[in-house]
Amino acid sequence: MALAENIAAVRDKIAQAAREAGRDPAEITLVAATKVQTSDTIRAAIAAGITVCGENRVQEMTAHLADNAYEGAALHFIGHLQTNKVKFVVGRVDLIESVGSEHLLLAIEKQAEKMGLVQDILLEVNVGGEESKSGVAPADLPALARQAAALHHVRLRGLMAIPPAANIPGENQPFFDRMYQLFVDIREEMDNNKTVIDCLSMGMSGDYPDAVRAGATLVRVGTALFGPRPPLHP
Repeated sequence: MALAENIAAVRDKIAQAAREAGRDPAEITLVAATKVQTSDTIRAAIAAGITVCGENRVQEMTAHLADNAYEGAALHFIGHLQTNKVKFVVGRVDLIESVGSEHLLLAIEKQAEKMGLVQDILLEVNVGGEESKSGVAPADLPALARQAAALHHVRLRGLMAIPPAANIPGENQPFFDRMYQLFVDIREEMDNNKTVIDCLSMGMSGDYPDAVRAGATLVRVGTALFGPRPPLHP
């Protein structure tokens, strides 16, 4: 029951933030970040209304797929993806949100071509300029977006960001506002190609209402749904 109540509470906050910004709450998709959750918990979340799950780790994702844990929901990969793990992700998820380099982009293209499919992706932007985080620098985003648009086996769907950790409410608002402007600019620049740029993924448990007010279409929420993360299970 607590999980269902948490999901309802998060959806209510999303709706409230959307209305405050003059947006339709239906424009925002809640992505349940299922990192270190069990297959049973994932199934319970889907039964309680979750429509999209987001996984951070390839090994966990693979195990949950083998367990049919995501049945009834779309699946996004939202964590750092190493090129040697691309073959385990391409074609198995609906969206790879964390493509932050040319090297990774081309690895996904190569694997998707090998499998004869088109993989939807988001470009991850290191909007805070943090050395500890992956992602393309804002200044280099247009070039990477043009490169993605020219490929035949990836489809650019939008942008994703993980701003610096906020210590006080509203601290990340400037980063969210910057991401929204980058999203608008890329949409305008890419409007004459085969991409369908409609996704802006930003905001997590501590700041997703701010992200919604800034224009997010996807929010990635874990702790606010599932509570404090348990230890990594085998």
